[in-house]
Amino acid sequence: MRDDQGRGQRRVRRAVVVLPNGFTLINLFFGIFAIVAASRGEFSTAGLYIVFGGIADALDGRVARATGSGSRFGSELDSLVDAISFGLAPALIMYFAVLNREGWDWLFVFLYVACAVIRLARFNVEQAGRDKKYFHGLPSPAAGLTLATYYWFSQTDLYTQTMIGDLPWDMVLRYLMLMLAFLMISNVSYPAVPTVGYRKPSEIIGSLVVASTFFGVLFLPKEFFFPAAILYVLYGLVKTVVYGLIDRRPSGDDPVISDDDEDLEETSTRELMEAEEVASQRKRRRRRRQGRGGVPQNQRPFSGDPE
Repeated sequence: MRDDQGRGQRRVRRAVVVLPNGFTLINLFFGIFAIVAASRGEFSTAGLYIVFGGIADALDGRVARATGSGSRFGSELDSLVDAISFGLAPALIMYFAVLNREGWDWLFVFLYVACAVIRLARFNVEQAGRDKKYFHGLPSPAAGLTLATYYWFSQTDLYTQTMIGDLPWDMVLRYLMLMLAFLMISNVSYPAVPTVGYRKPSEIIGSLVVASTFFGVLFLPKEFFFPAAILYVLYGLVKTVVYGLIDRRPSGDDPVISDDDEDLEETSTRELMEAEEVASQRKRRRRRRQGRGGVPQNQRPFSGDPE
């Protein structure tokens, strides 16, 4: 009876361990399917598959943490799959949909995928398996969803019937790919999933962000994804630049120093000078005790001549 119970527990445990890796492989399935769809000219379908892959990628980590089944193997597998689903697949969607296939535009694909792979390798070294409030560099899923959902956005009235559609998007997207590639390997900090709640201002803002995201995805997916992804990319960049400028800004006038502070400073300076003088005297005495070749005078053979 106990053996049957033990085997049942082992089967449950094995299923729990396999579950997050199953979501990772679902992500891989949609990444490969997106590449196939893009090669057939089905760019809207390809973007949808990248979105499905992003959902599976979000679930695998949460399931692993909830069940306590995270492992080094799962982290490595997740990174390899992300390199395809959010690196190669979105870049090929751009290549088939926007870039010039007759020239050297495939180099944009190479640069983007190379930076995505470097970003994932750095993530494994620095942040994998830890609770994260921020990401070091633009997350590859955010970069991949930005590229993959552009075609969706280009088919909406917001794009075709406004001045947005008059922009030179064939060139804009090339620069966008380069910017996303650079941000993935940069030191720019990007916030992780916001905390939902109502007790703190940050939790209230996080709740509003999650609610608006849910509303946009549910009712206006084609109009929502690409602009929201661009805002996320710009938010981290602007926030990092502003914080950097604040840190470098002069702090203002020198603080007022009281008489007690001046006395303390003079005392500390005097003590430091005395300590340096004592150290200097010790060095001089040590040199006098040592003779040529580092041998003390009382141990050197007598040479007959005074020094």
